[in-house]
Amino acid sequence: MASGVWVVNLAREHLGPAAVNAILSPDEIARADRFLRPADRRRFLGSHLAVRLVLGRALGIDPADLDFAAGPNGKPELKPCGRDRLDFNLSHSGDFALIGVSRQGAIGVDVEVARPIADTLRVARAHFAPSEIQTLEGCTSEALPGAFFACWTCKEAFVKATGAGLSKRLDRFAVTIPPAPARVVSIDGDATAGRTWSLHRLAPAPGHVGAVAIAAPDTACEVLHLEPGWARARW
Repeated sequence: MASGVWVVNLAREHLGPAAVNAILSPDEIARADRFLRPADRRRFLGSHLAVRLVLGRALGIDPADLDFAAGPNGKPELKPCGRDRLDFNLSHSGDFALIGVSRQGAIGVDVEVARPIADTLRVARAHFAPSEIQTLEGCTSEALPGAFFACWTCKEAFVKATGAGLSKRLDRFAVTIPPAPARVVSIDGDATAGRTWSLHRLAPAPGHVGAVAIAAPDTACEVLHLEPGWARARW
């Protein structure tokens, strides 16, 4: 698999302490302990355990042996392990997580629970590119929420792939909005730069919207699901 995204159900798995303590690092466990709400702690532990299992399978090494570092803008990355370069990214919302993995270029993923937003167009006008705002303004009231979240997740996935974090303004690049096929239209007004990226919209679970961005043109992305019992597997 050159590029793919794993869909992870965080709600249905029992996170036994044996798996958590055997696979996660002391730093990851300490970070989880800082969450005040048990549900948030459980989602953090589950998503990070799933990342290690997915990457361990992709690289053919023990998940507990993976070593991570922060990139220039804080994006987590694998420390060199003598294998082909493997980029990854994690996003979780509600009871689901997405884990993107790519050998073809930087990857970013985003998943959001589709929830009501009080003033969708006001939010879009404050953050989105002019072409995106214009398209959203032309949507019917029924189509607007779905179109907004499709745009939002694609933009977040792109920003996460670049590793720019909050330093990348969302109005400096534009993406398409349904029903148009997903793609990066332009970056800083440059359409040619947009064509160096691949963008995919996802429907990872009922009530959830997702997207994946890959820094390589014309790149397919396989969607996979972790099977029941993944939290107890050592693969």
